[in-house]
Amino acid sequence: MNRFSFGPNTALQQEVLAAGGGVAWFNQQVATAYDRDRAAEIGDWWPLLHQDPLTLWRNFQNGGARGIDVTQAFASRELVRRVQSPSQVLEVMTEFWQNHLHVPAVGDRMFMWRVPYGDLIRRCALGRYDELLPQAVLHPAMLIYLDGGISTRTHPNENLGRELLELHTVGRGNYTEDDVKNSARILTGHRIDVSRTWAPSYRTTDHWTGPVRVMDFSHANTNPDGRAVTAAYLRYLARHPATARRICRLLATWFVSDQPSQALIDQLAAVYLANNTAVAPVLRALIASEEFRSSTLAKLRDPSHDVVATHRVLGTQISAPTTKTSAAIVLRQQAEQVGMGPYAWSTPDGAPITGDSWASPARALASMRVHWALAGGYNPTADIRYRTPQEWVPQLPMTFRQVVDSMSLAVLNEPTPAGLLQAATTATGVRADETITSGHVLITTRWNRLLGLLLDHPHRYRH
Repeated sequence: MNRFSFGPNTALQQEVLAAGGGVAWFNQQVATAYDRDRAAEIGDWWPLLHQDPLTLWRNFQNGGARGIDVTQAFASRELVRRVQSPSQVLEVMTEFWQNHLHVPAVGDRMFMWRVPYGDLIRRCALGRYDELLPQAVLHPAMLIYLDGGISTRTHPNENLGRELLELHTVGRGNYTEDDVKNSARILTGHRIDVSRTWAPSYRTTDHWTGPVRVMDFSHANTNPDGRAVTAAYLRYLARHPATARRICRLLATWFVSDQPSQALIDQLAAVYLANNTAVAPVLRALIASEEFRSSTLAKLRDPSHDVVATHRVLGTQISAPTTKTSAAIVLRQQAEQVGMGPYAWSTPDGAPITGDSWASPARALASMRVHWALAGGYNPTADIRYRTPQEWVPQLPMTFRQVVDSMSLAVLNEPTPAGLLQAATTATGVRADETITSGHVLITTRWNRLLGLLLDHPHRYRH
């Protein structure tokens, strides 16, 4: 539940139990992901995100919505979906691939294509990499971001060709500078009408022709229409053993630990190649590994994950935004306060997926501020509903010790850890054996202290 959702809560616990356990739940999620994905309903509160790229561009030119308005709305919708979607495995894998095939959701340069790019990744997130890679690399958002849309036969731009090798497929050490040049030449012909309509097209007059070789891939490349050679080249890269190892290292780092073993990576890579680059069999093999089963609390949540997991465990009910201070908008701002909003990383390598980047005192303090605001229901307050203390512990009266035990299971998903009861008595001023009723001071005025303490427990930062 921790690794393949954006945070466990009572509802997810019940869903996993009803499915017959974690593995059965995972298989059910994969099998029904797109049937259950209510993306068209969940958080779909920004009509701006349904405008076509040309309309967005023309409106921008005429003083309408800016690029940042579009990308911020997109980021807000992504976070709301992570909080509310029943298709949690799909949500997690959508984030994984968007981070791997990263196109920033910031600024004015490719904003008109960033939403369709995210939709593409979502559609392919549980499929095969040899199908996802060509669609992502040749998408207008990627062509604009990495200058593929201005690359021509007379002036091949190496940016996209290089990142395709270095980041998206085989990785450093597996190619040469000549490979980069030929990679760029293969990709020529795909054009973007920059600064006018931003529309994509393919121009045979812009495709570089002549023999090309990248590693073990070679092609005569005599046809001015180079789309066939491009497709063959991208398929070759997606199925390359070095790509298999790179993708599987990233998956193992994302879902297991910051330093997965080479044995696990090699095992997963063999599954990847044997299943024609399909990701679901790789994830099943990962889940079945002893390394995965023994990695409890081995990963540190990044800022967005922290904020989403907090909303999920609190059971906040977020509604369509009606003001600039609505919860659906503040949700993104809270992620930014903790460290970074979704897809805001500025360089093509995507945001760090290891904990050392997010393990600073400043981040911890920022998380605590957000946790405290949510524990008390102080921010946000518009278009959101928080659970009441009575909803957390409807079986009152009980002792404070029993309240803490119940809340530990609900918030930490585990029996009360050592030291938590003592910390709770200190934070609330309530004795362990004190009887708690609906009129007790804990319920009427100090509930935020107990809830804030639980949200700040070290186990809540890790997953």
